[in-house]
Amino acid sequence: MLFESVLYYGADFRFHTGDVETEGSRIAAVRPRDCTPQAMLLPGLVDIHLHGNSGADFSDGSAEEFCRMARFLAAHGTTSFSAATLTLPEEQLAAACRAAAAFHAAQPEGAAALRGITLEGPFFSMGKRGAQNPDYLRLPDAAMFARLQREAEGFIRIACVAPELQGAIPFIRAVARGGVTVSVAHTEAEYDAASAAFEAGATHVTHLYNAMPPLLHRTPGVIGAASERENVTAELIADGIHVHPSAVRAAFRLFPGRICLISDALSACGMPDGEYLLGGQKIRVAGPRATLADGTLAGSVATLFDCLRNAVRFGIPAEEAVRAASCTPARVIGADGETGAIRAGLAADLLLCSLNWELQKVYVGGRPVA
Repeated sequence: MLFESVLYYGADFRFHTGDVETEGSRIAAVRPRDCTPQAMLLPGLVDIHLHGNSGADFSDGSAEEFCRMARFLAAHGTTSFSAATLTLPEEQLAAACRAAAAFHAAQPEGAAALRGITLEGPFFSMGKRGAQNPDYLRLPDAAMFARLQREAEGFIRIACVAPELQGAIPFIRAVARGGVTVSVAHTEAEYDAASAAFEAGATHVTHLYNAMPPLLHRTPGVIGAASERENVTAELIADGIHVHPSAVRAAFRLFPGRICLISDALSACGMPDGEYLLGGQKIRVAGPRATLADGTLAGSVATLFDCLRNAVRFGIPAEEAVRAASCTPARVIGADGETGAIRAGLAADLLLCSLNWELQKVYVGGRPVA
């Protein structure tokens, strides 16, 4: 297949005009040339933090719902994803991990590729639990993580933890040694505790600004400790609800080339307003906002493509926004040798868009998504 006279996003994180050719499931050639582009070609988006959509939740462990969730993602521009768990009992997390491994082995046609599991919970602070179920919070447990990783057949790519909890530093060291990205999340840690986590091997921050202390001039907290370490990446929910546009712009300045746009989408994404369940707790969706009964934000109902367009609308340069929704998250989960860029040899996961950011067609492994 030949995409001729397009404005494509190159592997150098810049837009170029030219042609992109695919052969089978791979990108065969990228040919820059002067031309008047008729459309824009982006790498397929990579969402490393989402819980579900279209009424399906990864943590339910249903193969049928998993497939529905992945097909929804593909249709909306997310061609690869790492499914996020919730704070739940170990047996329920184990069932979700088994379901993910089975889905990965089957990889149905027309669905986004599952490239990992994000273990979001249960090793979190009670005070910054957000919408995580407090009944199932527990201290960091490397043995439990190892059991879940076996159930997942080694597919957990991100493990989240609050570093101030007892046992967190040994947990971080053990998990990071296994090649898993450790992320600081749902935490009350101040600067010193966060710094200790990063020194121990944590290299990522879950949904920056949310469920953590703010960046203050005398107490810079997780945000200050993370921003000054060039190996630390940070997730950002640019749904227009979780983070103010000014704070989105600030995040891209604090973490140059290190932001991962995420959706943090719930099962209610793509569904009408109403009541839904999240980890056994009721949530209410009204327009673009999903909350617990007490008003606590409970994740988003946006797609990653929505967040990408929002970031551009908020003033983030398009080149930086696309990088944050494709290459950088792919690198965090170790999938950048397979997807996340338009480069010969990578999977032909591509988005054809109008020049004003309207999604026209999605390709997963070179095949158009219906």
